[in-house]
Amino acid sequence: MKVYDTLDAKIIAFIEKQKMFFVATAPLSADGHVNLSPKGYDAFKVIDDTTVAWLDLGGSGIETQAHVQENGRITIMFCAFEGPANILRLFGTGEVINNHDDEFEDMLALFPNFDRARGIFRVKLTRIQDSCGWGVPFMEFKSERDQLNRYIENKPKDEWTESRYQKNAESIDGLTGLVRPKDKT
Repeated sequence: MKVYDTLDAKIIAFIEKQKMFFVATAPLSADGHVNLSPKGYDAFKVIDDTTVAWLDLGGSGIETQAHVQENGRITIMFCAFEGPANILRLFGTGEVINNHDDEFEDMLALFPNFDRARGIFRVKLTRIQDSCGWGVPFMEFKSERDQLNRYIENKPKDEWTESRYQKNAESIDGLTGLVRPKDKT
C-alpha cells in the first residue's frame, strides 16, 4: 500500500483507463445502510490534483446523494481488471451539484457526451491510496450497457426530471434525497 498527497500523472492515467469505478458512502446512524454503487460510462473526471467529479446519471435509489448531503464522507474505488494488478481508493469529502443549481451547466460541460444528469458529485480528496489488487480477477471489457442512456433519452427532459423528484425524494434510511428547487419568483 502506498499513500499519495496528490493525483500524479501515473494515477490519472490509471483512472482514465478504467471502464468502471465504485462509490461507497454511509449515513451517520449506526442503524443506516452502507451503500456501494458501481458506476460506468465516461462519467468520471479529474478536475485538479486533489479534486475529482463524476456525473450521476441516476438510478433506482438516492443513497449516495443522501449520505453525502448528510455528512460528506465518500470513498471511490478503481480496480484494474486488465493489465497490472492495482486498486486505487480515493477518500474525500463530497458535495452534490444538482441539475437545478447555478453551477450545474458549467460542471456538465466537463462531460461532453451527456446533456442531462440527475446531478454531479465533486469530491475534495483527503487521502489517495493504492494497493496490490492481486485478488481482483482479469476481466475483458465488452461494451457499455445502453439501458440507462436509453431510459434517459426516451423521456422528455421535464418528464424525466419530475420522475427523479418523485422517485428520489428520500433514501432507504429516510434521509433527504433530491429536493425540488424553491420557486425564484
